[in-house]
Amino acid sequence: MGAHQAGGGGSHVGNFEAVSSKTLPGRTLSCMAFERISVDHEIMGGVPCIRGTRIPVATVVTLVADGKDVEAITAEFPQIDAEDVHESLVYAAAAVRERELPLRTPA
Repeated sequence: MGAHQAGGGGSHVGNFEAVSSKTLPGRTLSCMAFERISVDHEIMGGVPCIRGTRIPVATVVTLVADGKDVEAITAEFPQIDAEDVHESLVYAAAAVRERELPLRTPA
């Protein structure tokens, strides 16, 4: 499977398309349908994974953050494809938007 430019309305970063408000216009995890992500408490303790695998979404997102491109990720994990990588990023963006994260306040 080759490189894939994912669609969705964001700006391109490397060969990834950045998740933007066009991709997630005010939507939360609870109202979004993810076809490629599963959460099953019998698999990996309920950690969100690429459907049909034991590859956590967090692993894919970490690889992207570490600078790996789609080809490198799919070579390392041949059971996933570019669409799985893209949906992992969309899922992670939605998860962050849904949750209030603690910020440091100035002393």
